[in-house]
Amino acid sequence: QVVLMESGGASVQSGESLRLSCVASVSLFRFSAIDWYRERPGEQRELVATLGSGGSANYSDSVQGRFTLSRRDAKNTVYLQMDSLKPEDTAVYRCHAADAYYRDTEYWGQGTQVTVSS
Repeated sequence: QVVLMESGGASVQSGESLRLSCVASVSLFRFSAIDWYRERPGEQRELVATLGSGGSANYSDSVQGRFTLSRRDAKNTVYLQMDSLKPEDTAVYRCHAADAYYRDTEYWGQGTQVTVSS
């Protein structure tokens, strides 16, 4: 089974930066899209960033201009650079990928905690 593993979460102060990593057990070319979501207790999961198969990236309004996606194919890794962090960015961040070869097949990481204090 394809496995995704997030890392890089930490506790930081408002205005600081953090870089999250999502390492896949297979080549990134296996995926038609790679996404980052964040989750807060009692709230709906929020899609914050998406990296499409064509390499284009899209971001939610709440993180636009502050978060940046990138990839390092040789390491099967996608990064989420988070700058100018705000307390409202506090959440568990999870990566997600859709399989390029099998429709309706998707994968989730276990999540990494990001905490931003004011």
